[in-house]
Amino acid sequence: MKTKLLISPQELTSLLAEKSLRTAIIDTRSPENYAVAHIPQSINIRDFFTYLLEDSSPIGLKNLQEHFAEIMSKLGIFSGEKIIVYEDAINNGYGQSCRAAFLLKYLGCAQVSILHGGYQAWLAAGLPTTDEVPERESCIFRLRPQAEMMVTTSEMLAALDNPAIIKLDVRDRNEWQGLISSPYGTDFCPRKGRIPNAIWIEWHRFMKTDSGIPMFRSPVEILEICQSVGITSESTVYVYCFKGSRAANTLIALQEAGINARNYFGSWNEWSRDFTLPVDSNVISNV
Repeated sequence: MKTKLLISPQELTSLLAEKSLRTAIIDTRSPENYAVAHIPQSINIRDFFTYLLEDSSPIGLKNLQEHFAEIMSKLGIFSGEKIIVYEDAINNGYGQSCRAAFLLKYLGCAQVSILHGGYQAWLAAGLPTTDEVPERESCIFRLRPQAEMMVTTSEMLAALDNPAIIKLDVRDRNEWQGLISSPYGTDFCPRKGRIPNAIWIEWHRFMKTDSGIPMFRSPVEILEICQSVGITSESTVYVYCFKGSRAANTLIALQEAGINARNYFGSWNEWSRDFTLPVDSNVISNV
């Protein structure tokens, strides 16, 4: 049975009630926020958001795999169990829960779901929280890397002049315009601009807040937004942002709409630091 990617607070409550089902809940928020209160039985792993890929070479990917395998083993999380990840809200954490879900699947975890609406949806549903930290016995986390999920820099470079592969930039407006290099400041990266031949949809557009809780738009709405820039259900899309978080958030939206998309996880942080790679550095003012 296919694991449901987005689950509601009520569905998570039902999972927690199933004592026979081994489940791990991962809180991707800051340790400080986690310490105040969190969903019962959840474990804080901030690294799913903060870890920066060294580069998308075999060595860089191996280091990423080993880094998270060590964390998961220490915390007693098995690759074969049901895993649910959450952040505060899906529009204010730069897609950190989606980045966690992407990485977990890449590492070989088949049963991964995201709490749709995040911690704010849990609170809005009036469900309980705690400050207790659960204890789990350490284990051996078995890596089963899914290489096809990760667009590498060499693959992105090879796709630059291939019109059959759409290069989708989902960063914030001022990053796309070439005014700043990252969400962390104007000069965090050595170069500003865009990957050549990329098109742009700001990641926020795939979400709505009609109910007061940010949620992904319907597949029909997502497809309409994509069609406005030439992306259809037949397209192949390589998505990038700064470090793969907002791209992972967008990946969820595109996949829910039936679009074949992959995450260039190294994204602008990796691309802009390699001066052998081309950059469109012209400042865009009319968006």
